[in-house]
Amino acid sequence: MKLVIAKAELQKGLGRIQAIVEKRNSMPILANAYLEATQNGGSSRLHIAATDLEVGVRGSHDAQVSLPGSLTVSAKKLFEIVRELPDEPLQLASTPNSYLEIQCPRSRFVLAGTAGDEYPTLPAALPKAMVRIQASLLSSMIERTMYAASADETRYNLNGVYFEVLAETGKIRMVATDGHRLAYLDRIIGSDLSGLSSGVIFPRKGLSELKRLVDEEDADELELGFEGNSGVARRGEVTLMMRLIEGEFPNYRQVLPKPAQHVLVLERETLIHSLRRVSVMSVERSRSVKLEIQEGRLQISSSNPDLGEAHEELQIDYAGEPLCLGFNARYLLDALGVLQAKEVQLGLHDELSPAQIRPTDDADSLAVVMPMRI
Repeated sequence: MKLVIAKAELQKGLGRIQAIVEKRNSMPILANAYLEATQNGGSSRLHIAATDLEVGVRGSHDAQVSLPGSLTVSAKKLFEIVRELPDEPLQLASTPNSYLEIQCPRSRFVLAGTAGDEYPTLPAALPKAMVRIQASLLSSMIERTMYAASADETRYNLNGVYFEVLAETGKIRMVATDGHRLAYLDRIIGSDLSGLSSGVIFPRKGLSELKRLVDEEDADELELGFEGNSGVARRGEVTLMMRLIEGEFPNYRQVLPKPAQHVLVLERETLIHSLRRVSVMSVERSRSVKLEIQEGRLQISSSNPDLGEAHEELQIDYAGEPLCLGFNARYLLDALGVLQAKEVQLGLHDELSPAQIRPTDDADSLAVVMPMRI
């Protein structure tokens, strides 16, 4: 293998795979990047790929290839080397013992590697139906739901975000829950959804990589599809593949609360800062805060036997019966933190019912947080 490639292009491709490469030692080769130089007619490309056997990404980059070939090298070390080199064309060449030489006018590195045919084959799923989605829209949907996914590995079917097509409205929905909170978001994507699989569960790591892909500077839109137990996202010369969670997502519709009897409209930033200040004095393990609602005011408080207590009062437009509820402050802050609205609605029933949080300007978004006994 021998080629010349722009430093910025190589750094971008290597940066994309850093969170995917496997750092555990079960299969040391999974800490490597797979590099393959190809010539096809007048097209010369360097393909950079990585997988942890659950999530994989493959990107294709312009290069001047003089000798096709492949090998694998440490993804982390190669990225660190390239990142520190000057912004000049880099020459990559493999040696007979599968080492990689990296050269620019004033620098030369030799990095140990392995033969390309030793690297695990990336899944080659090609979904029959792919839909086009705006990158910014998908980024928002991931951000506003993934925080509620469970991190408890024993509840594997909750360790991701549920994706479904709402045939009756022509929208797609993403839902996540960990049993203590729930978040969902509906959006119209403007594409034909017929043939697109519904009722699949994206894994957390796969979604994190998908969000990185759609958040890249030149991201405009991408294609998304499913085949068997694999999900595929394709944007230009980059393809991301992930193994979907095989399990049944709980019937979340059964636990969605009824429309709230009491609705408070609050400035989001004001509420966030109040919760942060008061939660400083909460018990570290539970992060519990108390919300006391009375006519015209909302009092947020916390107490810790070892530290003391905190109280803060907000003016609100409320004339209903007094309510007193306890919540995990982190759950409330997570839900509020991903919203972009200036004002939010806080919907409540009684002291044992969950809180409903939604932006005042978005009826297709909902966050639900279960109360605590305090």
